[in-house]
Amino acid sequence: MKQVVQNYKSGELALLDVPVPGCKPGGVLVRTAYSLISTGTELMKVSEAGMSMVGKARSRPDQVAKVMQSVATNGVPATYRKVMGKLDSYTPLGYSLCGVVEQVGAGIDDVKVGDLVACAGNEHALHAELNWVPKNLYTPVPDGLAPRHAAFGTVGSIALQGVRQGESQLGEVALVIGLGLIGQLVVQLLAASGVQVIGADPDPVRCELAERLGAAACGDPSSAAVENAVAELTGGHGVDQVYLAAGGGSNQPVELAARLSRDRGRVVDIGKCRLDLPWNAYYEKELDVRFSRSYGPGRYDPEYELQGRDYPIGYVRWTERRNLACFLDLVARGRVDVEPLVSHIADFDDAVETYQSLKDGDLKAVAVLFRYPRQTGEAQAPAVAVLAVSVRPGPVRAAGTPVRLAFVGAGNYATSMLLPHLAQRDGVELATAVTTTALSAANAQRKFGFAEATTDLDAVLGDKSIDAVFVVTRHSSHAELTRRALLAGKAVFVEKPLALTEDELAGVLAAVEESGNDRLQVGFNRRFAPLLREARQRFGARTGPASLRYLVNAGRLQHGSWYLQQGTEGSRFAGEGGHFIDTASWLLGADPVSVYAVGTSGHEDLQVVLRYPDGSTATISYVTTGAPGFPKETLDMVADGKVLRLDDFVRASVYDRKRWVSSRLPKARDKGQNAELAAFVKAVRTGGPMPVPLRSLVATTAATLAVQTGLAGGAPVTLAGAR
Repeated sequence: MKQVVQNYKSGELALLDVPVPGCKPGGVLVRTAYSLISTGTELMKVSEAGMSMVGKARSRPDQVAKVMQSVATNGVPATYRKVMGKLDSYTPLGYSLCGVVEQVGAGIDDVKVGDLVACAGNEHALHAELNWVPKNLYTPVPDGLAPRHAAFGTVGSIALQGVRQGESQLGEVALVIGLGLIGQLVVQLLAASGVQVIGADPDPVRCELAERLGAAACGDPSSAAVENAVAELTGGHGVDQVYLAAGGGSNQPVELAARLSRDRGRVVDIGKCRLDLPWNAYYEKELDVRFSRSYGPGRYDPEYELQGRDYPIGYVRWTERRNLACFLDLVARGRVDVEPLVSHIADFDDAVETYQSLKDGDLKAVAVLFRYPRQTGEAQAPAVAVLAVSVRPGPVRAAGTPVRLAFVGAGNYATSMLLPHLAQRDGVELATAVTTTALSAANAQRKFGFAEATTDLDAVLGDKSIDAVFVVTRHSSHAELTRRALLAGKAVFVEKPLALTEDELAGVLAAVEESGNDRLQVGFNRRFAPLLREARQRFGARTGPASLRYLVNAGRLQHGSWYLQQGTEGSRFAGEGGHFIDTASWLLGADPVSVYAVGTSGHEDLQVVLRYPDGSTATISYVTTGAPGFPKETLDMVADGKVLRLDDFVRASVYDRKRWVSSRLPKARDKGQNAELAAFVKAVRTGGPMPVPLRSLVATTAATLAVQTGLAGGAPVTLAGAR
C-alpha cells in the first residue's frame, strides 16, 4: 500500500510503498476514502522539517532539553545515534479521515466489514491507503453523510472541544482570532449554539467566508473594524469569550484577547500561538485562561486510546470518541456546513505535489482533501494466529554462509542499539523486518538494508532459510513470540523481559521441551560491557561471600509512555529489572535462591535484596524519584578486602593492595550490546552454546517476577526449582 511520509532530517516528502498494517485486537482495519490535510498543524511540521538543524532546535526547545538530558544519562555516542535515528526516519502525516472497514479485530462488535467510519489520531488516521484504528478513535458515519464531509471529523472534534472549554451560553458574544480551518469551524459551532460571533483574521477572503458561515462581523485584527464590532455588539463591555485559533510567533492574538474581553471573560487557546500573557491586562480583568486539549478527554491516555477503556458517561459526558460522533451528527443535520471549506481535492497519487504547492504558497486553501482510489481484490494483511507446530532444530548451518536474521519489531531500541551493530557485521544478512505498523518496517528496510519488510509473521517463522529471530516488541508479546519462534526451530534473541508472568515463563519452557530447541538469548547486555568485564577480571576470584549494592536512578517516565500501561505491559521493574539482577548474578557467579522486596507508597521506589547460595547478597535500589542529573547506574561489590566500583559504565575502579582505575571515557559509554550481539551471532553460526545458559536466563526471570510477589506478600520469596 502507499503512505505519505516525511524525513524530518532532510525534509523529503514521499509517497512510499509500505506493508499493509496488521489488524490487531481491539480495532479495525480501514481502507481510506478521503483524508484531510490540516493546513495548520501539518504544514507547520512540513516547514520545520525543511529548516536547518539550528532552526529545528530553535523551534523545539523542549526536544533540545530532552537531548541534553539523554547526553547526561547515556553519553554522546548513544544519544547521537538515537537522535539521528529519529531524525533520519520516515514519519507519517495526517490525523483525520473517513474510510470503509475492511477487517474487524477481535473484541470489536460495534461495526462490521463494509461500514463507513470516521477516524482520528496522528498515529492511526494517517494519509495511507489502509490504517489500523483502535476502537475509541473511530465512530460510524451517520446515514447520508458524504465521506468527504465525514473526513472532517477530527478537526471538527478539536473545534468542538474548544467551544466546550469556553462554556458558551445563549446570547453571549465571542471573538474568534484566526479564521483558518479550526477557526471557521469554531465560528459555525458558536453560531449554532446561539452565540454572536466576531472574527479576526488578516485575510479578507477568510473573513468573508466566516461571515457567510454565521459570523456577525469579521475584520483585520490590526484595523478598527473588529474593535468597533465588539463595542457595538457588547455595549462597550467586551466579549464574553475569546477563542485563539491562530498560529505563528506573534503575540498580537493574546494582547488583542485581553483588550477586547469583558471583565472576568474567558480566553480559550485552541491553536499553537505565542502566549506571552501581558500580566497587567490579564490581572486587572481577572481573565480566565483555558487550554483545549485536542479532541477531548481521552487524548494522550493510552488506556483510552489504545486499550479501548471508555470513561463512564456519568463522569465524563464528552470524550474524544463522543465528540467525534457529535460533530458528525451536527454536519449530517446541517448545523455545520463543511463543503464551503473544501478549497481543493487532490488525488492521493499527487500527495507530494499537493504538499509542495501548499508549502510554496501556490495553493492557498482552508481545507484540502486527498481522494483515494477504490481498489478491489487486493490481498488483506493476514491475521496473526498462534502457530501450532512442533518441529525439531534443523541441520547445522553450512560453513561460510551468512547468518540470516529476522526482526520482529523495529522500534527505537532496535533501530538505535541493535541494528546499527548488526548492519555493520560481516557474515550477517538482515533478511526480514516484521512489524504490525507498516511504516516502521519500511524505515528499517530503508535504513538497515533488510531484504524484505512484512506484517506476515507466520511466513517468516515458516521460512527455513531464517536462522534466528529477534523479538524486539512490547513486553506483553515477548513470551508468546519467543514460544512460537522456538517451536519453529529458530534461534531466538528476545529483548528483556522474557516473560511477565509465571505462566508465560512456563509456556516458554514447555516450548523448549516440546521442540528440543534451547537456542535462546535474552537481551541482558550489561554482563557483556567491556568496562565491567575488565573490572571483574581485575577484582579476581573470591574466597568469601560478597556484598553487592546496585543503585539504579531510573527517573520518572513521561506521561503517555507505554511503560506506564501496567495492566498489559507489566510493572516497570518487571520490564527492566532483569538487567540488574542478571548483572549482579554474573558478578557473583551464581543464581539467586531468594528474593525480598519492599517499596515506598505506590511502589515507585524499590529495594530488592537477593540472596545467593554462598551467602552473598545483592541489594538493588531501583528509584524513580532521584535527581535527573545524577548517573543512572552505580554499583559497588565488596568481598575479601577488595572493592569493585562501577560509575555508569564510563569509569570503573578496583580497590585492593594496588588501586586500579580505568581511564575516564565520557564519550564511550558501552553497555555491552555490541559484544552481546557478536556472541549471539557466533553461537548461531558455529552451533556452539548460547552466550548465557538457559538455566541462568530462567533464574533471572523468575527472580524478577518474584519481586512483585514479594511486594504483595511482604515476605521473602524462595526460588526453589528454578530451571
